[in-house]
Amino acid sequence: MKKTAKVVLTVMIILSNLICTNMVKADDTNDDGPITNDIIKNESWEAAGNQLPRVSAGAAIVMDAQSGRVLYEKNAYKRSSIASTTKIMTAIVAIENGKDDEDVIVSKKAASIGGSRVNLKQGKTYKLGNLLNAMMLRSGNDAAIAIAEHVGGSVEAFAEMMNRKAAEIGATNTNFVTPHGLDDPQHYSTPYDLALITQYALKNEKFCKIVSTKSSSFEGNPINNTNEMLSLYPGADGVKTGYTGQAGRCLVTSVTHNGWKIISVVLNCSTRSVRAQSSKILLDYAFGNYKTYDYLKQGQQISEVGIHKGLYNAVGICSDKDISIPLKKDEADRIKVEYDIPKTLEAPIQKGSRIGTVNYILDGKVLASADVKATDNIRRKDFYYYFDRLFKTWARLVHQH
Repeated sequence: MKKTAKVVLTVMIILSNLICTNMVKADDTNDDGPITNDIIKNESWEAAGNQLPRVSAGAAIVMDAQSGRVLYEKNAYKRSSIASTTKIMTAIVAIENGKDDEDVIVSKKAASIGGSRVNLKQGKTYKLGNLLNAMMLRSGNDAAIAIAEHVGGSVEAFAEMMNRKAAEIGATNTNFVTPHGLDDPQHYSTPYDLALITQYALKNEKFCKIVSTKSSSFEGNPINNTNEMLSLYPGADGVKTGYTGQAGRCLVTSVTHNGWKIISVVLNCSTRSVRAQSSKILLDYAFGNYKTYDYLKQGQQISEVGIHKGLYNAVGICSDKDISIPLKKDEADRIKVEYDIPKTLEAPIQKGSRIGTVNYILDGKVLASADVKATDNIRRKDFYYYFDRLFKTWARLVHQH
């Protein structure tokens, strides 16, 4: 019996060690070695072409950052674990609700979290801005918790803030439980929602500056961005990596080329090389097959609408925003423009008032739309107007005689 007990105990110790050894780590960058330029330039990969690309990622999407048009999708609306790509939302909520120079005191909970860390010390004070850099570059889970507790008061309250922001953005198939993204069955998103969140975040200059930084320092130590695409893909300027055992290798990338910015998301890749390869293939496909067509400029007059009983017979109309749409060549030939505006308007008209909408439609689907607004103030012909006209007519007749 004693011998059997010893054997059982030994087996339990071995299993325990194996479990500890294989505990989920977020953004462990050493699982399959460094990625080199040779890998990203490998010509054997499927590059740009008319055929939809095939990638090894479990789920993926490519989105135009301005219009939100989806250029490629694979399981893009399926709920998935998203690992540290969670920190995109953590960062934007913190940026919008905090200031860089605020003091953050690290709790025991933050200092003791596992996975990717920047080794924060319990009880020590750090600046919020420095913690944001540490979280987004080095993917520090301890920094994420410290930020959440400071901005939200607790991890749970901060998660509620994240979920409110997700709903506001339109990421309705997303639920956040933590600010770091370690595996939790109730913590999930989709490639489409992640792209929407990223599209929103990239409108913030501070966020853009952080996620485009290749290297920095934290507490006197150098920290390098875990996002391999910043060094491997021309024009890459963001955004965030992720890894857990359940989520696999994840990567959200933003690239700007000739003023056109697109977002790619790949989830559940087997290795860093695969996620880099998948991202590269999708970006090549988008840039190789689409070009942006500029249709409207904000504030530029596009037409006129007649005015009834106005001091002028017509008023100019303009778009309230720029309209640029990425299209394939054959799609550009099929685009239809539809204005939903009245034929005439009743004076008075106030400058900037909404007149109607303009829609750009491809094969029955609205790709982009904008409000149409008045370019000028148009007064109504009132009693004084008609009296003035009558008086001037009378004076002219008297002068003629």
